[in-house]
Amino acid sequence: MLRRPDARGAAAGTGGELRVRRFTPAERWTHRATAALMGICALTAGCLYLPFLAELVGRRALMVTVHEWSGLLLPVPVLLGLGSRAFRADLGLLNRFGPHDRRWLRAVLRRDPRRSARPAGKFNAGQKLYASWIAGAVLVMLGTGLLMWFTGLAPLVWRTGATFVHDWLALAIGVVIAGHIRMALTDPESRRGLRTGTVDPAWARQEHPLWQPEPPAPAAPPAPAAPPDPAPSSASSHPEERERG
Repeated sequence: MLRRPDARGAAAGTGGELRVRRFTPAERWTHRATAALMGICALTAGCLYLPFLAELVGRRALMVTVHEWSGLLLPVPVLLGLGSRAFRADLGLLNRFGPHDRRWLRAVLRRDPRRSARPAGKFNAGQKLYASWIAGAVLVMLGTGLLMWFTGLAPLVWRTGATFVHDWLALAIGVVIAGHIRMALTDPESRRGLRTGTVDPAWARQEHPLWQPEPPAPAAPPAPAAPPDPAPSSASSHPEERERG
């Protein structure tokens, strides 16, 4: 369910409606940190496997070290994000498939462009599949990477298999992430939601019709004005002045 943004950060959407909260700061920073570490992993992997990048960058030992540590730290933002109640709630939504998600997938496979044929809650079925797949792929990459890094953990045949899986899965991750970025580039409002945390209500109704915003809270009544200070009395209350009078 959509959360109403704070009054301080709310901006008008289409038709003058207040923008609705989609992601909290903790969720946005979790996404940014994960994306940064994933980008470092991909860039350093390219420098290790692509000859023209290896010649351009050099310093192979440094690239290996950066690649290893960025991969090892990749799950950390998600683990830290579990401290956020909103992040945990969104993980629950991503992990739950319903009948409307199957309808969404059927419409995509049939290339049905009608919005009514693609019902979605806060996350559509494509986003749920991507999140599940990339989470599993990261765990496999972490496990195979550890076998390649610490050679004493397993026999040679295991390390050979781990290298094979690591290399080909890395290629698949690159292709999937490229598709993820391509989809994001076609939806400016979705990117704005990740950047600012709020989205246009009209966009939410069109792209995620099953994700309804909360009703706006009533405006707080203005604080009562302070009563004016009483005017000073013309008669003096000092006893000496009364005696002289």
